[in-house]
This record gives sequence, structure tokens and C-alpha cells, in this order.
Amino acid sequence: MSAATTKLEKPRRRRTFSGRDKVTLGFFVGIPTFLHLALVWFPAVATIYLSFTYWTGIHLSDIQWAGAANYENILFETPRFWEALRVNVIWLFWFGLIATPLGILLAYQIDREIRGHKFYQSAYYLPVVLSMAVIGIIWNFMLQPGGFVQGLMGRDIGNAISIYGDPKINTWVILGIASWRHIGYIMLLYLSGLKSVDPALKEAASIDGATEWQIFRKIILPTMQPVNIIIVVITLIESLRAFDLVYIIYGSPTIFPLLNLLVFQNFAGQGISMKGAAYAVILLLLCIVPIITYLRISFKEDLK
Repeated sequence: MSAATTKLEKPRRRRTFSGRDKVTLGFFVGIPTFLHLALVWFPAVATIYLSFTYWTGIHLSDIQWAGAANYENILFETPRFWEALRVNVIWLFWFGLIATPLGILLAYQIDREIRGHKFYQSAYYLPVVLSMAVIGIIWNFMLQPGGFVQGLMGRDIGNAISIYGDPKINTWVILGIASWRHIGYIMLLYLSGLKSVDPALKEAASIDGATEWQIFRKIILPTMQPVNIIIVVITLIESLRAFDLVYIIYGSPTIFPLLNLLVFQNFAGQGISMKGAAYAVILLLLCIVPIITYLRISFKEDLK
């Protein structure tokens, strides 16, 4: 052994934080952590607890333990819950089978720089910058009796079609309006992912005689797997948190029931009930699977 190898290595000095470092950490880490716990986790835990109680929302001393009574009432004595769940499932399938594939197809065509792709990109991007509440106001104005669409059909207030009041068509009208924004949102996400695909792979496949569908299925889809997972998660969450568009148009879950509307009705309605907390917990459970999936994919990608 040489003298260099036998020489004992000096232990590394542990870095100590100065007063300025502690203040910086407290400001940039401590305060956001506190706000996250206070504004996210505390209300979530409180909602879970309140879902097992009776409370009018006025005095804390009036809280009474109810066990699973609120959940039993929702599952076995509230038909409106199952109607709302059915509408949310329809919303999910519509987004998953129609709106989301259309957004992906549009992104793929724009990435190929078809004729007029700049116009299509701008036109479909416009609804994304608007909130669903604003979109609801716009389409409510256009489709209501005496509105723009009714005028195009030659109908006035007296003989207007009850678009929002007809249960045979109102669901599909609402889904079409929601898709107006969702398609553009998915288009932007997928288009940003397509820009990272190596063009040489597509060119090589094209030279080998692969069709556009084969290139998309064999090259683009596998390459875009992380983006695909994120889009699936976003589609699930968007279908479950639908609220503002329907509330702007209807204002209550009577005609168009949704789970979020039931939460709002029981929390902010005239008769406050902790059934609203139970509805919120059910929504949380329905959302937790896609959220966990998204986090799992994200951490897996970070560890590679």
C-alpha cells in the first residue's frame, strides 16, 4: 500500500445553515407547506370526519356522531345520487371515446402541418383560455329561447325548441358544449408531446412503406405513453369535477344531476346537510385512483 492510500481521509464537515439560510428555507418551504396543509389537507380531513356526523353548519357544539347514516341515506334512499352517477359516467365515456380522441386526432393533423393548421390550432385554442362558467354563459345566451341559434332556425320565443329542458337532448347538448373546450385542451397537451417525437423515426417508417395509421400506432403511441397516461387521468378528473357549466345553465341538480351539484346543494343550499360531505368523500374516492396513477407514473419517470 502506498502512503496515499493509507492516509486517513478527513471527515467531511457537515454544512451548517446560517440565519439567512434558515429564513430562506422557512419562507420558500415552510410557508408553502403550512398553506398546503391548512388549505388542502385540513379541509379534506375535516370533510371526511364531518361526513360521519349530523351538523347544521352553525355551532360546533351541535355536531353529533352519525356513523355511516349519511352514506346509507345516499346509497339506499337517494335515487338522485344514482342518476347523478349515471350522468357522470356518461360524461366520462363521452370524453374518453369521442372528445379526447378528437383532440388527439386534431393534434396529430396539426403536427403534420396540414393546410390551414395554424387556423385550426388558434380556433381550438380559444375556448381553452375561457373558464367553463364563461362558456356556459356564452352558450346559454346562444341556445336559449330567442337566442342566436333559435333565430337561425327561424324560431322566436313563442315556438322555440326547449333545448335545455328536454331530457332527450339536453345531456348531449351539455356534453357537446363541454367538448368544445376539452378537445382544445387535449389538443394542446398532445401537440406539445408530439413535438418531442424524433422525426427521423417517422421518416424511416415512411421509407419502409408504413402507412400513417401504422406510424401512429407503432411509433407515436408507444413514444407518447407518459403523455397518454396523463391525458387519461385528466379525462377522468374532468368528467368527475364537472360543475360550473351545468350550474350556470341550470342552477340546481333537479333537471341535470351531477355529483358536484349534489355536493354544492347539500353544503350551500337552504338546508345544509352533512350529506354534502359524504358526497364529497365519494367524489374523492372516485378521483383518488387516477391521481395515484398519475403520481406513480410521474415518480417512475423521475427515477429513470
